[in-house]
Amino acid sequence: MYIGVDCGTQSTKVVVVDDDDGRIVGEASRSHKLEQGDHGRREQRVEEWTEAFRGALEEALSDAGVKAEAVRAIGISGQQHGMVALDVDGAPVHPAKLWNDTETAEWNARLIDQLGGEQGCIDKLGLVLQTGYTASKIAWLRETHPQAYRKIATLLLPHDYLNFWLTGERVAEPGDASGTGYFDTRTRSWRRDVFDVIAPELDFDTVLPRLIDSREAVGKVRPELAHELGLGDDVLVSSGGGDNMMGAIGTGNIEPGRVTISLGTSGTIAVHSSDPVVPDNAMVANFCASHGGWLPLICTMNVTSATTTLRELVGLDIDGFNRAVAEAEPGAGGITLLPFFSGERVPALPQAQASMSGLTSFNTTPENLCRAAVESATFGLRYGLELLGPLASQATQVRLVGGGAKSPVWRQIVADVLDVEVVCPQVTEAAAFGGAIQARWCDTREVEVALDTLCRNWIQLDESTLTRPQPEIVACYDGIYRRYREALSREYGIA
Repeated sequence: MYIGVDCGTQSTKVVVVDDDDGRIVGEASRSHKLEQGDHGRREQRVEEWTEAFRGALEEALSDAGVKAEAVRAIGISGQQHGMVALDVDGAPVHPAKLWNDTETAEWNARLIDQLGGEQGCIDKLGLVLQTGYTASKIAWLRETHPQAYRKIATLLLPHDYLNFWLTGERVAEPGDASGTGYFDTRTRSWRRDVFDVIAPELDFDTVLPRLIDSREAVGKVRPELAHELGLGDDVLVSSGGGDNMMGAIGTGNIEPGRVTISLGTSGTIAVHSSDPVVPDNAMVANFCASHGGWLPLICTMNVTSATTTLRELVGLDIDGFNRAVAEAEPGAGGITLLPFFSGERVPALPQAQASMSGLTSFNTTPENLCRAAVESATFGLRYGLELLGPLASQATQVRLVGGGAKSPVWRQIVADVLDVEVVCPQVTEAAAFGGAIQARWCDTREVEVALDTLCRNWIQLDESTLTRPQPEIVACYDGIYRRYREALSREYGIA
């Protein structure tokens, strides 16, 4: 058995996968508490992750009806960019600052200037710093909490931290490291000169974790923890990766021509590239993949987080929300929502707020409000897809994952807005499943298996979710999308 873990913003999910055929035979999740505050502060205690891991692992193994001793390897997927700053004893000096924290926007802007502007960032890193990345979080801590900053002995990302907790090893791999803001995504190496600008007092050689290849195992689960969890004494922990990188593996997006879109708390568009991408737009992230190659990425910050806000506002459960969306016509009766409840990364508006226009006494209904929320989240993805240019435009099918992908009406809206066929994998927890696939790939103790073979054998598409665009609705949405872009231009001057 192989264990896949996805430590996300809202919960930790665990899946148990049978090596014989890649079936998920057990799964479970445990929720996290999110600490939010003024100015876009979003933080979590690392204990939220380890406690959730314990509970979800125990339940998933029970659900599978297998003993923990059957586990061969574990692969961890984690929310990207989070700052986990540890002291010499491995204890956090500050709560983990998350990917969707926008409190550090001012520090991010300063760092971009110090690195020579957007072009200077691209020259040094292969991408442009974004507020969500780890770099500005470190700069923020240095200035606002100097005592905590001076205690830093190690800087890790969330999935790195879980690997450290499991094995005692402080390592990182290229996929997740790409989103730190001090990693050269073309040469797959830490960038000392950039880190010295961000944290000049910290020792580059000791603070940053050792880099390993995505195919390498981090190590084995610590004996005392293995005993506590009921695991055997020979359980490997694979390199793991960021949730987008693991989601790419979990959907088979490991070769050119594939596109994965996640309708999660945030929205992501990931495409495979065999070579580094030189972005001509600051919002395109030239990230490394966690299987080799590169994974150019677009991330929007308001997808199911935005639809949940509107759903709760009108007092509906998820089924009621989906019915309301289906009952409204395309265009939501003329209502346009800019859903920037958490600021926004694409377009780059970290301090933006949500706004709604086109409201009248006739169209302000729960159905139209719900439809506007789903449409606006999807328009944000279309905006991002257009930025990827030829890499994405040649795709004939999109593999859709995340909570929003479970909704048939949302799948149809995605197909119509993007004018492309969409389908969901049978396993919708793509990041956790990708962790399990990578764990099997890293486990070479018996038979070594190529990753493309594993993906081909283990990943199955759910043909019942296959959704094709409707030509007449596609044409209608072209006009509705223009209305959305006009609202962006009026409010924020974005052409």
